[in-house]
Amino acid sequence: MSVWMNFLAQMRHQHLDELCEFLRIPSISSLPEHADAVDEAAQWVASRMRLAGIEGVRVLATGGHPVVYGEHTHATDCPTVLIYGHFDTQPVDPVDRWEQPPFEPLIKNQRIYARGASDNKGPMLIPILAVEALLKTEGALPVNVKFLFEGQEEIGSPQIPKFLDAHRDMLSCDLVVSADGVQWAADQPAIYLGFKGICALQIDVRGPDNDLHSGIFGGTVQNPLYALAHLINSMRDPHGRICVEGFYDDVRPLNEWDRQQINAVPFDEQTYQTRLGVTTLFGEPGFTTLERAWARPTLEVVGIWGGFQDEGIKAVMPAEAHAKVSCRLVASQTPLDITQAITRHVLRHTPPGVVATVRSLDSHALPYAIPTDHPGNQVAHAVLKEVYGKDPYYVRLGGTLPICEMFLDKLSAYTVMFAFGLDDECIHAPNEFFRLQSFERGLRAYGLFLEKLATYPQRKQ
Repeated sequence: MSVWMNFLAQMRHQHLDELCEFLRIPSISSLPEHADAVDEAAQWVASRMRLAGIEGVRVLATGGHPVVYGEHTHATDCPTVLIYGHFDTQPVDPVDRWEQPPFEPLIKNQRIYARGASDNKGPMLIPILAVEALLKTEGALPVNVKFLFEGQEEIGSPQIPKFLDAHRDMLSCDLVVSADGVQWAADQPAIYLGFKGICALQIDVRGPDNDLHSGIFGGTVQNPLYALAHLINSMRDPHGRICVEGFYDDVRPLNEWDRQQINAVPFDEQTYQTRLGVTTLFGEPGFTTLERAWARPTLEVVGIWGGFQDEGIKAVMPAEAHAKVSCRLVASQTPLDITQAITRHVLRHTPPGVVATVRSLDSHALPYAIPTDHPGNQVAHAVLKEVYGKDPYYVRLGGTLPICEMFLDKLSAYTVMFAFGLDDECIHAPNEFFRLQSFERGLRAYGLFLEKLATYPQRKQ
């Protein structure tokens, strides 16, 4: 065992005590009454980074919740790595479903329970402690390292794009490594190759000036609810293929290598179906369930309303009807192009007698993809295989991580997901927890990762 690994073993109890201290800070970024706690968490992170030997540590304003920056950049002619994570958390409701107060950490059964334990305080503390171990035993780092930890990830990082624009030189790097994310399973690593983008919009259909008596006026004017149902139905055929003209124009088709990677991941459709409680699976023809979830774009109606909603019935034909649509996008699609395509479709298919409008909602982000053979992925593969004793799966995610595309756009640097949470750890839910095994495994993995990055074959991907 290396000297720095011995150091980590000796510091185990102190590290757990520090993690508990960190988790006691109720840094809920979405609630204004917790703004001071988010600031407190930022100061805690900055203090711990200084204690680790990281230099130039400072808490920086963004116009919203702050970020914490630090660096150790003395490795001559070596690559520079920017390590990213976040110290804000989700709210804790429903509180009555927690087995202990959400911000009073509890360690039991080799798990630490608290809001933020897995997302993302436990995983983001790991690289700080790994760097400390290297500095206090080796006296130097094998590569140049910068840190960027934010306090607004859980609310969509609204100020981060402008922050990145304003601090491009300070944040310049060859590779971003994200401590925010998950592994595939407790005994199975994974390398994430892509995340879908997103755009959201609202369709508003308006008919008569006021709600109308459904008996007196029924059958004489267009019903906005019928018109909206027609519009929604026109967007997808009975088999699941999206019928909006231009929707698929920029989609990159899956090649055989892509499909081989996805099919190499064990997946049982019956188990998946049972878990979801549905009688059958459904989706775009010609693709497997994982291909549709990970690598094909989607258009889903996520809300619909209009008319009388209370118990019983009211004999009224509503004056308006509304729906919210969320689209998940894949490489080369953009939120603007898809929103425009859907707008054209709605205008083209609106029945006579009503007026339909489409407006974009705040939720929008570009898709992100990193080449499978990117040097950062090659290093991650070697480390994960050493730590877990098996090859990682190459996977994608149907969800959206806007920060990855932001880094690629603003810093011209790809992001390797190198995080050690798991998706069964009640993230965003009551009784969130983080496995101590993952905490310890992550510390070792980050030390090895930084060592192996010393031979990173190229700069500025």
